[in-house]
Amino acid sequence: MLDTRQIHPMTDFLRNHKVHVARLKETGKPEILTVNGKAQVVIQDADGYQELMERLERAELIAAIQEGFASAERGERKPAGQVLAEMRAKYGVHG
Repeated sequence: MLDTRQIHPMTDFLRNHKVHVARLKETGKPEILTVNGKAQVVIQDADGYQELMERLERAELIAAIQEGFASAERGERKPAGQVLAEMRAKYGVHG
């Protein structure tokens, strides 16, 4: 969740980027940068971004698995050979 106390003008970031980068590294929390008073950019440190991407990938995987189970419960099953053939065709894998 974004901390609304970490909203700063872009001009402040440009003038004091070292302070902002140090704060980003220390807290690991993103900041919102504004232009003409409107939110325009969210910045965060690389480690925080990597963690966010890993969490997103996990969440998407869990959602896909849950959908697979729900599909199976609805009787929407396919033989494994058919699924493999479809995946080979989709991804251009021969074998």
